[in-house]
Amino acid sequence: MPTAASLTDPDAFFADFADFVSASPSSYHAAAEVARRLEAAGFARLEERDGWPTGPGRRFVVRDGAVIAWVEPEGAEALTPFRLLGAHTDSPGFKLKPNPSTAAAGLLQAGVEVYGGPLLNSWLDRELELAGRLVTRDGVEHLARTGPLLRIPQLAIHLDREIGQGLVLDKQTHTQPVWGAGEPGDVLEVLAADAGVAASDIVGYDVLTAPATPPARFGRDAVFVASGRMDNLTSVYAGLIALLDAPTDAAHASLLAAFDHEELGSESRSGASGPFLEDVLARIAAGRGADEEARRRAFAESWLVSSDAGHAVHPNYPEKHDPVNRPVLGGGPLLKLNANQRYASDAHGAALWREMCERAGVAVQAFVSNNRIPCGSTIGPLAATRLGIRTVDVGAPLLSMHSARELAHLDDLRGLAAAVAGFFAG
Repeated sequence: MPTAASLTDPDAFFADFADFVSASPSSYHAAAEVARRLEAAGFARLEERDGWPTGPGRRFVVRDGAVIAWVEPEGAEALTPFRLLGAHTDSPGFKLKPNPSTAAAGLLQAGVEVYGGPLLNSWLDRELELAGRLVTRDGVEHLARTGPLLRIPQLAIHLDREIGQGLVLDKQTHTQPVWGAGEPGDVLEVLAADAGVAASDIVGYDVLTAPATPPARFGRDAVFVASGRMDNLTSVYAGLIALLDAPTDAAHASLLAAFDHEELGSESRSGASGPFLEDVLARIAAGRGADEEARRRAFAESWLVSSDAGHAVHPNYPEKHDPVNRPVLGGGPLLKLNANQRYASDAHGAALWREMCERAGVAVQAFVSNNRIPCGSTIGPLAATRLGIRTVDVGAPLLSMHSARELAHLDDLRGLAAAVAGFFAG
């Protein structure tokens, strides 16, 4: 797998990024794929219920669909600061409801609930899969995915002559996908077969839809990347490959925190508003023998880069963007700013990110919202509020954010990874 040292090879970078996204159709699969790659690179997996080793080492812990990994350097002491990269593993889409197997007009359907804020029209007429976790009667968790199984068919124009004037979708009645025909069936049986369990043994599940089409390069010189879940697997991937090269003799600990449930507001035990990161940092500090004062002093010298996808100027809707600050695809990673602290960046954070990008040899673009359009937010303000660690919000520019298939420029993805590698390198 590529690490930060191989970012100069765009073909190898894309191939591995595509493999990572394809292996991560749900937040649970993404956490498992991060864990697999970390273990292959020699990181030790820890369990929250166990005692943790102290001293230098490369370690990680998984909580549901979130994963935190870190490099504790040689000679770390109570006041050793942290350099953290925060991202999230979930994406908008649809989540399987209880009693999900329904039927109408001779077709089998799956009952789904809207998850987050997807662009609903982009999920129509597209092959989808179900992916997530199943829990069986013995309490064991199983990952499962169906491959291409479902489709949400759009109504033909012949049956609604006004549809060209504006598509309006009812979230309940118009978004239920079809997955079979004829005899009654149970969609859970398809998931159970992939997991190697009996459907009757499934007593709980967290299963979501994901686009079944793999990532692709296209356009002149193949510079564009089309893929589902780039918001925010682009940042998770950048943090992962940078962490694999993070030095073990640095004056700081390098840490990747990939949270779940950002698209829902992050208020969960595995979200950025939850205790996961604080729990891990407290246990690392305790292993160093740090008391509360020393831990806070270490936080005061620490940095968090909150990395989440941002908006490039849309060529067909230029009026939706700020008239002066106009980031474009291929122009480099974003520095995200907002006067109302929807992003956590400040002057010091801007200086840090610009320096990281300059050292990595990549351009940096400022993003700020048009005053008429409310700004989104990220994990940055949430984590900064909870921990008091200085934070800067950044990310790769996209078009079609929250679509089932988003659009990026390959150079921006590589540039983000290179800048994050420099941040961990110090």
